Amino acid sequence: MSDWNFMSVIILVGVFVLWKLEFAATLLNLRAFPATVPYALKDLMDAAKLDRAREYLRAHAAFGILQSTVSLVALLVFWSFGGFEWLDDLARSFTNSLVAAGLTFLSLLFLGQSLISLPFSIYDTFVIEQKFGFNRSTPKTFILDRLKGLVLAALIGLPLGAAVLWIFGNVAHAWLWAWAVVTAFQLILTYLAPSLIMPLFNKFTPMPDGELKQEIEALGVKCGFPLTGVFVMDGSKRSTKANAFFTGLGKQKKIALFDTLVEKSSKPELLGVLAHEIGHFRCGHIKQRLAVGILQMAAIFFLLGLATDPSGKFARLLFDAFGVRQISPHVGLVLFSILLDPVSKVISVVANAWSRRHEFEADAYAAKVTGDGAALGEALKKMTADHLSHPSPTTLRVWLDYSHPPLLERLEALAPQPL
Repeated sequence: MSDWNFMSVIILVGVFVLWKLEFAATLLNLRAFPATVPYALKDLMDAAKLDRAREYLRAHAAFGILQSTVSLVALLVFWSFGGFEWLDDLARSFTNSLVAAGLTFLSLLFLGQSLISLPFSIYDTFVIEQKFGFNRSTPKTFILDRLKGLVLAALIGLPLGAAVLWIFGNVAHAWLWAWAVVTAFQLILTYLAPSLIMPLFNKFTPMPDGELKQEIEALGVKCGFPLTGVFVMDGSKRSTKANAFFTGLGKQKKIALFDTLVEKSSKPELLGVLAHEIGHFRCGHIKQRLAVGILQMAAIFFLLGLATDPSGKFARLLFDAFGVRQISPHVGLVLFSILLDPVSKVISVVANAWSRRHEFEADAYAAKVTGDGAALGEALKKMTADHLSHPSPTTLRVWLDYSHPPLLERLEALAPQPL
């Protein structure tokens, strides 16, 4: 069993507070569900569909509580019985190379977490989503997705992990060099993902020539958006839910529409959704988020350097808290992530608030460029009704998790303003 020090208590309290906060937000969100159909949705929902949305929320709430409880218990059991020390010793027993031992440690931990989460993924996909008519994924597709994910994790994660571990073990000012390597890798991956990785999971078909494509391209020209392609993605392969997004860096911008969105939306609604996505580009949100993400990554790597410094008091306290004798980059990476989790939640509250502001700005841009926010509003209402989403979530849940404003707030902001 691991010995406990004051760092252990701090981490333990942080983990429990985070779990209790999520639990409270879930219960409050259930209470906040409306008893009658909101006026804004009266044309798209009846009482029966509202009840179905409530049941969907309840099912996911119970599922989320169970999943978070199992994850918490698994962490506490593994921690209390010296699991991190045991796994580190096991990884070191296979090789004399610290980098190889580190990759083994991280891989075994990743596989263990994947095995714990697998039953929950299966239940969510083939029980909850199936029950409410959203799932279209077959067992074959589900299995292939997981296998592809594991292969990609190995092909991408192992070389990057090896580079980071080697830097921390051999280079002065390691945190700075590791940050530079990871940042460069992320930028390259962002550029290559649309053409190399996304097609492994979904089929992207160029939108056929026609009036809709012409109007989308005209919208891109009007907005000064460097559009190089319009594609329809087979989102219906896995779910009936709809969405749209654009990918690419610089002047290589591509728009992808879920086939479900194309099927369910009118032409003005589609243009409103795309104008919103273009609004993120025109308002500078993408560059802002990228810059903040890079700076945040720098701060994380700086702190990670402290957490893995063999001569540092902080690292020693952290490793003692988890009962690990030898300070090493690979174990420090995991322990630091556990310590950082409650802090990350606090940071995410600020990040979500910033993101919601961006969404309002993109909505306003779409309303301006299309001449009317009504079409975008109708598209948002359809997605809320079709996805059985909570129309008026509690404030705590919004603060904790919502990167987009709740529907009713967005509709109010899109409503024509009195002169």
